[in-house]
Amino acid sequence: MEPQALFPRLSISVANIGGLSFGQVSILHAVADGNRFGFEIMDATGLTSGTVYPALDKLESLGYLLSEWEDEKIARRDKRPSRRYFDLTPAGATVLADALQRYKNLKPVSLKAWRPRPNEG
Repeated sequence: MEPQALFPRLSISVANIGGLSFGQVSILHAVADGNRFGFEIMDATGLTSGTVYPALDKLESLGYLLSEWEDEKIARRDKRPSRRYFDLTPAGATVLADALQRYKNLKPVSLKAWRPRPNEG
């Protein structure tokens, strides 16, 4: 099922992907493929931190991603900094589906099983 069928009131046109760079689309693709925090996204895309982190902020400001910080207790237990986890929004899934038509060299990622994560807060 396409994201539009899952979210019928969502109206994102193909023209809206025109402003996204290949790197930004690659980041959405990586998040949709299960890479949820910065270093995973960097590994999946091959992009540098100087590209990934500003793009994540931009994609979140556009409403294509949501983020939440992991519990500090988990990070302390694992002896590392807290991670900021990203999830695709319905708008992000729609834009990604449209962008995959434009960027044919990205491997297909199934959005059929994609569902928004329930609010954990």
